[in-house]
Amino acid sequence: MGLVIRDAVEGDFEGIWLLNKNAFGYDYDVDGTRERVKFILGKVDNKIFIAELDGVVVGYAHAADYECTYSESLKNILAIAVAEIQRNKGIGRALLDAVEQWAKETGSVGVRLVSGFNREKAHKFYLACGYFDRKDQKNFMKLF
Repeated sequence: MGLVIRDAVEGDFEGIWLLNKNAFGYDYDVDGTRERVKFILGKVDNKIFIAELDGVVVGYAHAADYECTYSESLKNILAIAVAEIQRNKGIGRALLDAVEQWAKETGSVGVRLVSGFNREKAHKFYLACGYFDRKDQKNFMKLF
C-alpha cells in the first residue's frame, strides 16, 4: 500500500494523540485530543495532514493561516511529527510538501514554523528542506 498523505478525519485522533505523546512528550489525554481534532477540523483556516503507512498513522502536520501586519499571508505549522521508527524515510518531507502545496493553493507567500531550541535534528531537517533560520526567540504562555 505504501505512504499516503491525506487530510485528517475525526477518527485519526488516537494516532495524533500517540504521536503527540511519543514524539513531543505531551501529556494530554486522548479524549481531549479527540475533541481538539474535531474542533480543528471544523475550522476553514486550519488543516491537519495525516501520513499513513500501510494503514497506520505514522505522522501528521497541523497548519493554520498566519496573518500579521508585517508580512503577506503565510501558513504556520503548529505541529509536525513523525513516529521515531519511521523517520528518515521521506515522511516529514511529504508532510511539508502537503502544507506548502496548501499554502500555494490559498495564496500564501510561504510557510513558517517554530521549533524547540533542543531539536537539533529537526533543525537540520528543516534547513535541508529549504527553510531558513530567521531568529532565536523565547516562547511565552499564560494559562487561565
